[in-house]
Amino acid sequence: MNLIRVPRSQLTRRRFLQFSGISGMGFLLSGCGAPILEDVVGKLSEPLNQKVETLLFNPQKPVPEFSKSEIKPEELIINTFKDTPIIDQAKYRLIVDGEVNNPLSLSMADIQALPLTSMIIRHICVEGWAAIVQWGGIRLREIVALAQPKGNVKFAYFKSADGYYESWDIASVLHPQTLLAYQKNGEPLPVDNGAPLRLASPIKLGYKQSKWVTRVTLVSYLSPMKGYWEDQGYEWYAGL
Repeated sequence: MNLIRVPRSQLTRRRFLQFSGISGMGFLLSGCGAPILEDVVGKLSEPLNQKVETLLFNPQKPVPEFSKSEIKPEELIINTFKDTPIIDQAKYRLIVDGEVNNPLSLSMADIQALPLTSMIIRHICVEGWAAIVQWGGIRLREIVALAQPKGNVKFAYFKSADGYYESWDIASVLHPQTLLAYQKNGEPLPVDNGAPLRLASPIKLGYKQSKWVTRVTLVSYLSPMKGYWEDQGYEWYAGL
């Protein structure tokens, strides 16, 4: 067998994923394989996966975006794990707490008064489909900065109005293209897509991008409950 050697300067995360034979989740990174082996391989490979993905991840490098002409709204499939929650936006508050010096309780008016960031990116689902979407909202790192996290913070937990829960590494949280979005394709975010606020980022698979986010908790450790799907065997890092 001939080995393909790639100079380190060219070994970006996306290049690595291509050599792994994947677009989003490959054998090394997620343990994908025959159904009988998937759980076993996934559990064995997960610690290695996270180390490799963390090594390849550049927390400040923007992902190339797309043009407006490439947006295809019909390709964004609506997935929920329960019923769509009913949220009174007038009473809505985003709570930011945990290991912080300045806990926050923000209304949508507070959030929309902060600088708007818009990006056109590809949303990739673990089910095998993808969609190019324009998201608009507030950079999550600006919310984190307002909360004044303590120096030992390494993770963020996200709680949603429908009971969904997720956790991210802090480097991914602070990536410049990680948003709390309240717009989709230049219009107010529809409820089915996660209004009033959802996570949107080109660096994580779709199941990491929680909808209907009501709480962000910054912590120095991960609890045994890492995320709704992760607790059922999905990969935790789930980076792209």
